[in-house]
Amino acid sequence: MMTAATSAPPLGVIEGYRQVTPVVERDGATAEVDATGVYFQQLNETVRRLVAEGATTVRIAGVNGQRYLGAGLAAPGVRIEVHGTAGNDTAMFMDGAEIEIFGNAQDGVGNTMSGGRVIVHGDAGDVLGYGMRGGRVFVRGDVGYRVGIHMKAYEKHVPVLVCGGKARDFFGEYMAGGMLVLLGMTGRDAAQPIAGSFLGAGMHGGAIFVRGTVEPWQCGAEVGISEAGEEHRAALRPVIEEYAAAMDMDTAEILAAPFTRIAPMSHRPYAKLYAPM
Repeated sequence: MMTAATSAPPLGVIEGYRQVTPVVERDGATAEVDATGVYFQQLNETVRRLVAEGATTVRIAGVNGQRYLGAGLAAPGVRIEVHGTAGNDTAMFMDGAEIEIFGNAQDGVGNTMSGGRVIVHGDAGDVLGYGMRGGRVFVRGDVGYRVGIHMKAYEKHVPVLVCGGKARDFFGEYMAGGMLVLLGMTGRDAAQPIAGSFLGAGMHGGAIFVRGTVEPWQCGAEVGISEAGEEHRAALRPVIEEYAAAMDMDTAEILAAPFTRIAPMSHRPYAKLYAPM
């Protein structure tokens, strides 16, 4: 049976949000949090406290742009449900937890994320996966600009970011490792190309997979474009299977189309711009 926890007295108002401890209902390892009108600092302090006290499922209702949800959370096995619009830098520095967002997400999801998984059932904004070092970010809808910028991989730590819709310019800019996948299946604007310009600009590691085709003019000068072969599709399949399961989609339908693979032609794309040592 859920028991209600009393909230702390109001501390003031900032940016239209109340500086109060949100109301929490707790039932064993499950906690439900009402974030309506609560300032982001008090909300995140509450989530961290609940996880420290043994909660393994935290459901947050009434989220309206509060930022840093799950930031720095090193908690494998912990699941956070977000109902509403998640704010900037959700899952920043996160390592091991899972965040599922039933709504949209703003900018910077998975910023420098080390591990875990983020599932967004709506659209997401700019610079997703900035410097991402591991884990998974799955987005059902469209994404903004500079998604996957500076993503990197190390040994067995290979970050993966899958977007079900379309992306704006600079997708995979300066990418140094990992996998970016762009499906173009759920975009809202049919006339918009699946990706904007400067796809893979400055890319020097990792791979980008686009369902369908892209034009050479859309891509950075540093990358090569080819149809994904059997070896590449074999590496892509388990990622698509995991994504499809999370989004309740059909793996076979996603993989029925050809994929374009975009990869760097050099690990030092700008070497000629610098004076020799």
